[in-house]
Amino acid sequence: MRVLIIGGGGREHALAWRLKQEDSSLELLAAPGNPGIAELAECVPLRATDVEALLTLATDRRVDLTVVGPEAPLELGIVDRFRQAGLAIFGPTKAAAEIETSKAFAKQLMLEDAIPTALAEVHTDVVRARDAVRRFGMPVVIKASGLASGKGVIICNSLDDADRTVADILEGNRFGAAGAEVLIEEFMEGEELSVFAITDGESFVVLPGLQDHKRLLDGDRGPNTGGMGAYLPVAVPMLPARDHTDDAATQRAMAGVIIGQTLRAMSARGRPFTGLLYMGLMITSQGPRVVEFNCRFGDPETQALMPVLGMETRLLDLFLAVGRGEAIEGAVAASVSGACVSTVIAAANYPDTPRPADHISLPPPEEGIVVFHASTARDEAGRLTTNGGRVFAVSAIGESVEVAAQRSLAYARRVEFAGKQLRTDIGWREIDRQRKKASARAPRD
Repeated sequence: MRVLIIGGGGREHALAWRLKQEDSSLELLAAPGNPGIAELAECVPLRATDVEALLTLATDRRVDLTVVGPEAPLELGIVDRFRQAGLAIFGPTKAAAEIETSKAFAKQLMLEDAIPTALAEVHTDVVRARDAVRRFGMPVVIKASGLASGKGVIICNSLDDADRTVADILEGNRFGAAGAEVLIEEFMEGEELSVFAITDGESFVVLPGLQDHKRLLDGDRGPNTGGMGAYLPVAVPMLPARDHTDDAATQRAMAGVIIGQTLRAMSARGRPFTGLLYMGLMITSQGPRVVEFNCRFGDPETQALMPVLGMETRLLDLFLAVGRGEAIEGAVAASVSGACVSTVIAAANYPDTPRPADHISLPPPEEGIVVFHASTARDEAGRLTTNGGRVFAVSAIGESVEVAAQRSLAYARRVEFAGKQLRTDIGWREIDRQRKKASARAPRD
């Protein structure tokens, strides 16, 4: 079987790695791929947004299935184009992908269909947006409506900061076309959980929840990024602690209620969603509320999930069924074996203007550790170099989040290139939670 993976980042490397784990005989193509993916697949130097060239590649090479990694080609309608040509492809249509590519559309969908979320208003005018800021009060969340590479969400703690942010987005072109509309949104208190669901538009399989770390610096300080690391399992209670709802089965069931509600709302609007629906949840004192939806696998959550996702969940079979327009009823519940922590190593000057072409030295491979390439390249001499913002995700497996975090960080620290940046506290909430539980169980003198 021949599978084409579109994209060239850490998420795509993790998907390629997982598919080869499931079927070592699988023939993989990647466009454009990266040096890490090149160890598993034939990399073809085509841009992920060159839809017609990708269609020609899939046709000429008789690809059995195409898996779309990033959001940009989905926004361009690559799924619609492949389906018109009779080719199997895993992902949502352009209309369905608006659940990510337009935060304004997603927010309207949630508010109209009573999907639990924060209150928000959409504005294109600076004065009216600033008026909304004052009605919502501090802190307030300001979001660019379009795609902004995970950096279009700003939490403001003062009116001056909020006023500047509104002007920067709407008048200063901070996020380009993605900032033509802004959402002024209620700030939600709680802990975040990332949930993936593979769906044929009606039935779905909920994958185990993860937690991402968006801020650049330890202690959740610094600017927002595309993600500096992720981990699982996450034992955050979905409801107040007295309800004892912190187990994985309850997480999956409660997330499934919201996912089912969302899929029905999309179908009712003539936009049935197929592929991978990502749901970012805020677990508040009143229960889970949706922060955002994405129309593809999350990054870096995918890099943390793939090494420990139980092999009873065959992604290849699910991708094929959805890609061919078939139903996925009867799929087993997904599980994980152990814990995994993925530490992102970023380039100098990330997230503003990442510096490329710094030479990289990687430590020898270690059992239980997978290094996923996100933004790497080869120079003329064949040496590995940085090639963008987030360079690697170091995913380590352990019997607990604390052990996995220690292993991931120890390896990440040994990766060498000039100006590298990383967080040293990935998984800190879960580690703290488990330490407190262990202390509470310990016998007292």
